[in-house]
Amino acid sequence: MFALGQGARLIGRSQHCDFPSEALRLPSVGGYADPDVERILALAPGLVVGERGPAGPALEQRLAARAIATFFPPTGTVAEVGDMLVALGARLGVPDEGARVRGSMMQKIERVSRWARAKKPVTVVMVFDAKPLFVAGPGGFPDELVRLAGATNAVSGGGAYPTIDIERLLALNPDVLVDATELHGGPSRLPELEGWSRLDAVRNGRVRTFSSATAMRPGPRLAEGLAEVVRVVHGEAPPSELVRE
Repeated sequence: MFALGQGARLIGRSQHCDFPSEALRLPSVGGYADPDVERILALAPGLVVGERGPAGPALEQRLAARAIATFFPPTGTVAEVGDMLVALGARLGVPDEGARVRGSMMQKIERVSRWARAKKPVTVVMVFDAKPLFVAGPGGFPDELVRLAGATNAVSGGGAYPTIDIERLLALNPDVLVDATELHGGPSRLPELEGWSRLDAVRNGRVRTFSSATAMRPGPRLAEGLAEVVRVVHGEAPPSELVRE
């Protein structure tokens, strides 16, 4: 909404919507998986915009029952994020802005990806939780970002977000282990895993963490997010000018 120049029309946000800083002035209506429907209704919105997720279908149905319009587009790929920006711009009456923001985002993503693909290829496992060991698999949004970052996801089966055991992780033995567990808050629990120290990535100091949650947020700052993925994958951030307008 802010990227499209429509931030002034917002009357609420999720607790995770913290950029730009102006968004923090808006009342929160709960989280991604547990939105507070009563808070949403109390704000009397004309349109509720959200991302598909654990609460998506049920939330849409409850709001539709109250005759409240919703817009919960798919955003599971880079292309779908671009389509979302165009569709939202059209929905808000600023179609040219939607097309402009998408074009700018895609150009920056291509520049960052081209820079990353020139680096030495590495294999990666991205871990979201330790117990159970919850990782990025093929076909998901994080997997696409890893590939755009010029790396190979060592997890090649089991769906977009599979769980594996430590023996499977040891067998994969990736060059780089991306510890995304801290995105959920709190310290990493990966060092508690039995056999952890036997991983080459641990021995070689290639266990890396995200410095912000931007990498996993499918929105107009996706190029900045991809640059962060490149940093954790290759140990070197791309030049900042690649993500400037």
